[in-house]
Amino acid sequence: MEPEPVPPPPPTLNVPYEQIQQMVASEFTIEEGLIEYNTPTFYIKPQSTLKQAFMRLYREFDSKQLIPILRKRGDRIMLQVASKPPVKPGNPLINIILLVATIGTTFFTGYLLSGETGSIVSAALFSAALLSILGTHEMAHKLTANRHGVEASYPYFIPGLPTFGAVIQQKSLAPNRDALFDLGFSGPIVGFIVAVLVSVIGIPWSTPEIVTELPLGVIQPPILFDFLAGILLRFETPSSGFLLIVLHPVAYAGYIGLIVTMLNLMPIGQLDGGHVAHVLLGEKVRAVLSFVAIVALLFVAWPMALIAYFLSRARHPDALDAVSPVSRTRKIAAIVLIVVFVLCVAPVMSLF
Repeated sequence: MEPEPVPPPPPTLNVPYEQIQQMVASEFTIEEGLIEYNTPTFYIKPQSTLKQAFMRLYREFDSKQLIPILRKRGDRIMLQVASKPPVKPGNPLINIILLVATIGTTFFTGYLLSGETGSIVSAALFSAALLSILGTHEMAHKLTANRHGVEASYPYFIPGLPTFGAVIQQKSLAPNRDALFDLGFSGPIVGFIVAVLVSVIGIPWSTPEIVTELPLGVIQPPILFDFLAGILLRFETPSSGFLLIVLHPVAYAGYIGLIVTMLNLMPIGQLDGGHVAHVLLGEKVRAVLSFVAIVALLFVAWPMALIAYFLSRARHPDALDAVSPVSRTRKIAAIVLIVVFVLCVAPVMSLF
């Protein structure tokens, strides 16, 4: 049997061990201090102000290009100190090129949705509406990351027909689970609000029709979208036939925004719902919920199930402080996300 390989030592710290120990001791009671694989390691006593003390140490270490990592090892609390890894700067030209390309694909899709005659105005409105939903969603993530000191890129839009969405690249770990929750919470909430506003604007421009049979490709609206249509269009359920609403491109953008919000809130991988489920329920429970969500997607939108499966394969990164629990207010806020998820669900999704 070959011997187990010894992990390579981390980069040498630019601060002496004695100084690091003094900084740690100023916030925590150290039970034991040692150097493990060239990494300063301290076992500390539990305390009621653990989260606050860690954040003070985190900010002090940041000025010295160090990061503290708090973990449970058995029944003990372990704090390790590592060098802050360098952050590779992004190239804003890539963000701009992808944004321009996505404006083109969303404009083209809006032109196709505007009917046989085609309308440049409707195409532009569709593009602006959809990009406003996706853009505010991702910028909410970016601003939240900045507020918590998490390195993150500006949004990368992904062109498609109309688009495959947008993402930001998180380049450093969240300091604690409160910050990780906020990162997962902010985007869906802001995107949901904008999607509702876009739907309220676009639904009155849509056209209700009574047909004898539903054509192929008819989509089932999310619960909230259906409710808004009933109020804003003021139609009556026909005694015979089917009520078909021909969506204006702006209303269709609102529909897409609500569906995207619902998909983002699924407890899968690096999706926003994955962040929230991880910090509230733990990685094992999140993995079980992820499996259930993927199986459910198989029956309603199997291409999305394949994408979700690949997203779920990567282990979810934890916060630097993986010991302190999430605050009570954030646990209550999670109920809001559940309500938003339910409102964005389409009873029968026939997207594919």
